Amino acid sequence: MNVLISGASIAGPTAAVLLARQGHTVTVVERAPSLRPGGQTVDLRGAGRTVIDRMGLTAVTDAKLLDQRGIATVDTDGRHVSELPVEAFDGNGIVSTHEILRGDLAESIADAVPSTVEWIWDDTVTAITPDGDHTVVSFEKASDRRFDLVVGADGLNSAVRRAAFGPDEEFLEPIGLRYAWFTATIDQSLDGWYLMHNEVGGRVVSCRPSRVDGTVKASLAVRGVDPVPLRDRVAQWDMLDAAFTDVGWVAPQLLNQMRDADDWAYADLAQVKMESFARDRVVLVGDAGYCPTPLTGLGTTLALVGAYVLAGEISRSDDVDAALDAYQQVMRPFIARAQQLPPGGASGYAPSSRIAVILSRWTYWSMNRWPMRNILASQFAKADGIDLPDYSLA
Repeated sequence: MNVLISGASIAGPTAAVLLARQGHTVTVVERAPSLRPGGQTVDLRGAGRTVIDRMGLTAVTDAKLLDQRGIATVDTDGRHVSELPVEAFDGNGIVSTHEILRGDLAESIADAVPSTVEWIWDDTVTAITPDGDHTVVSFEKASDRRFDLVVGADGLNSAVRRAAFGPDEEFLEPIGLRYAWFTATIDQSLDGWYLMHNEVGGRVVSCRPSRVDGTVKASLAVRGVDPVPLRDRVAQWDMLDAAFTDVGWVAPQLLNQMRDADDWAYADLAQVKMESFARDRVVLVGDAGYCPTPLTGLGTTLALVGAYVLAGEISRSDDVDAALDAYQQVMRPFIARAQQLPPGGASGYAPSSRIAVILSRWTYWSMNRWPMRNILASQFAKADGIDLPDYSLA
């Protein structure tokens, strides 16, 4: 087949590797001018790690894993209030034993894409028109082209989903949390810990280790329901300036640096809920079709598994439509479990009141103790919540 894949983060390149290995003609289009750098730490656990193993990328990704001690909540002076070590939950807790920076994982997978794959940078899909057993795709810059299959792996705000299925508001379920990620420097050593500070008003400041000495992977999150324009960085910065102006710890340092970050990323967090994520030779993979939000810790796992199952079902059938139906059937139970938010959802992650902040700190303190450990164990086990078929795609 002649296949177009939109998106060059995790799901898109994974699908490109596997489909190209089957002999399909693959084109990848990406809005950015090159692979996007940066991003927070993601984990390779459960079924996601199985996919990496079956793709033959374990040694490459293991060489880029971060050495982290766990997660700790801190007060306004940066003193640890509670700690959950990486060894908790057999190395599969909030911080796992197999953590890797999103950018490093994306690069590792992209490097494995066969040379036969065509890359189109700095462009995006604007329209999709069914044409019998084919699809005509219009681009923002390139000329129209005809494909046998279009794969939307272009994230929460998927251009493919809008073009083929409908406007975002039909499928996005906001969880009431605004989130920004970027690389920064701070005057406190993380000492290998993922540090997080909660402040009243549903505000969260966090810093995670980086592979570059002297830098951290920072994030600012705040509760809110009014969306901020996705491509209006000034509006995003102004909103965060106003929200965090009186917050302590390293918040002032992050506010001073965010406008100059070259890997700035922002999202109004939402889940994607769809009755069907395949239609007229167009199929969605990863966040584009079933984003669980970062609060679940399963977005990367779903992206890897989704791309693997899609390619696997295509390899098993000469009927594309039957393969897309099978892909959805295999994925749906796993998606349903993965999209279950942790206890408390956004309010649990970003508590609003002083009492709620105190309770949140107590929760982190008690996570590795009975009975909280038993309650959370099932949440962390979801990454293995699929009997992954072996399609022999390597």
